[in-house]
Amino acid sequence: MRLNITSIPGDGIGPEVVTEAKKVLQRVGEVYDHEPVFTDVLMGGCAIDAVGEPLPQETIDAAKAADAVLMGSIGGNTTTSPWYKLPPEKRPEAGLLGIRKALGLFANLRPAYLYPELASACPLRPDIVAGGFDMVIVRELTGGLYFGPRSTEERDGQQVATDTLVYSESEIRRVAIRAFDIARKRRKLVTSVDKANVLDSSRLWRKVVTQVAEEYPDVTLKHQLVDSCAMELVRDPAQFDVVLTENMFGDILSDEASMIAGSLGMLSSASLNETKFGLYEPSGGSAPDIAGQGIANPIATILSAAMMLRYSFDLDQEAEAVEQAVKQVLADGIRTGDILPASGAEGLRRVGTAEMGDAIAARIVGRES
Repeated sequence: MRLNITSIPGDGIGPEVVTEAKKVLQRVGEVYDHEPVFTDVLMGGCAIDAVGEPLPQETIDAAKAADAVLMGSIGGNTTTSPWYKLPPEKRPEAGLLGIRKALGLFANLRPAYLYPELASACPLRPDIVAGGFDMVIVRELTGGLYFGPRSTEERDGQQVATDTLVYSESEIRRVAIRAFDIARKRRKLVTSVDKANVLDSSRLWRKVVTQVAEEYPDVTLKHQLVDSCAMELVRDPAQFDVVLTENMFGDILSDEASMIAGSLGMLSSASLNETKFGLYEPSGGSAPDIAGQGIANPIATILSAAMMLRYSFDLDQEAEAVEQAVKQVLADGIRTGDILPASGAEGLRRVGTAEMGDAIAARIVGRES
């Protein structure tokens, strides 16, 4: 099977971790008789440097021509980088918002899973995470505060900024359907997160999600306010299965979930449209402070590639092979610096980015194994 993939290495550590994900996909191709074909294009700060804009039309065209997109992180140091002296619409993150809109990527999936081997890296008390946790945050990605009308103007002698949170019934319904479909294959629980005690947009959100739930009688729906959910994520993360929420709340809650999983370097992400097409990227940032040092953790990007195999190519067995290889690497005591405990590291081996990619690729086995 030919896997037609557009690759966006991105900024900072992006090229390093994307290289390792490609390595793993090539190994999957060798073991399972597939042909990954990569087309590399620019987006983000590197695109600004090359062509003066964060999202060239060439990149959009290449993404639309592919079956899926594999992407590294976008952006740089917001304090020192010249990219952040540009107007907002010319900065790296504008490319990220633009490609989501151009490709219709309305649903972002971020799994948060605590590997037993990394329990010591979780900042929560051992008794809280003794049984582990396994959740997926489903975040609406192309509506809400990030995409509504905005302005900055002077009123009565002072600057006034306005951002508008807008949602339609159809935008809410389609992401809710995606969340309920995922829950049906998991533990059959959806927690819908909103701020319905304050916001009209959240009251519509709750109404539409409740309507969708009627079509899934086998799935339990629970409504929760966002502030309560933020507290419960650190009090008892194991209670959550599928967390469904709007754009800004999902942005915040998914980062919280990533940290209780031990490291942003472990968290994968998929952004999907209404077909099988998706954009797959690590949940963490571009980490410009460690770029080029060969120490970044590529596991999040590799697990994102596994999500690509599952959601865009329907290759469940191949995706599971990658996920099992990651588990085996951790069980074998191989760690990048971000998941190496400060103490009690006896029996563990610290490796760099490329070595971690090599180790995972080497542990991918075929159907007969």
